[in-house]
Amino acid sequence: MYQIVFQDLDRFEYQQSWDYQESLLQEMIKAKANVAEKKAGYLLFVEHPHVYTLGKSGNDSNLLVNEDFLRSKGASFYRINRGGDITYHGPGQIVGYPIIDLDRFGIGIREYIFRLEEAVIRTLAHYQIVATRLEGATGVWLDIDKPGKTRKICAIGVRASRSVTMHGFAFNVNTDLKFYDYINPCGFTDKGVTSMEKELGSQQSMKNVKDVLKTELMYQFSAELIEKYD
Repeated sequence: MYQIVFQDLDRFEYQQSWDYQESLLQEMIKAKANVAEKKAGYLLFVEHPHVYTLGKSGNDSNLLVNEDFLRSKGASFYRINRGGDITYHGPGQIVGYPIIDLDRFGIGIREYIFRLEEAVIRTLAHYQIVATRLEGATGVWLDIDKPGKTRKICAIGVRASRSVTMHGFAFNVNTDLKFYDYINPCGFTDKGVTSMEKELGSQQSMKNVKDVLKTELMYQFSAELIEKYD
C-alpha cells in the first residue's frame, strides 16, 4: 500500500503555499527513479486569506472588479498555472493540494479528477447533502437537474508535470459567499455557489469535515495517510 503524507497548514498565504507545492512536486518527480519508494505523494490542507486565482485557460473578464477594489476588500489576485478559470479561496474553505505521483496508482488526470470529486461527494453524503457531477464541468455540484438552482460547492483545478499533480480543490464549508459576487465563478454566469453552512443552516466543524474528507480521499486511492505535524 502506498503512503501519502498529510499536512494541515492551517491559515497560509497563497504564494507561500504555491512555492511549497512546487518544491514537493520536484521532490516527487525525483523520487520516480526509486521504484521501491512507498511514498506516493503529499496531501496539504490549507485555509487561505481572501484570494482569487485565474487558471491558464481562464478569461480576465470573469473578474468583475479591478484589483484596487479587491485590495480594499483585503483580497489578492494571482494568475496561475493550473487548468480552469477563476475561483475564490478564503477562510472557512478547505483548500486541498494533493501532490501525488499518478503513475504509482496507474491512473491519468481524468480518473484523478473523478476520484477527487468522488471523495467530496461521499463527504457531503456523510452530512446528508446530495451532490453530483455536472457534465462538461469539473467540481461538485448540487441540483444539476433544476435550472436556475444548480450550484457548485467544490471547485477543482489541477496541473500535472510528469504525472505528478499540484493545485487541487476548493471545498466550501463555512465560506463567506459574498466574495463570489466579484467574479463569474469558474467562468459560469448562470450557476450559483454554495457552502455546507448555507445548505445545513449552521456553521460546521472544520476539523470534523477535514477528518471525513481525509478518510474519503485515502479510500479513493487505497493509500495509507501519514500525518506530518511539523
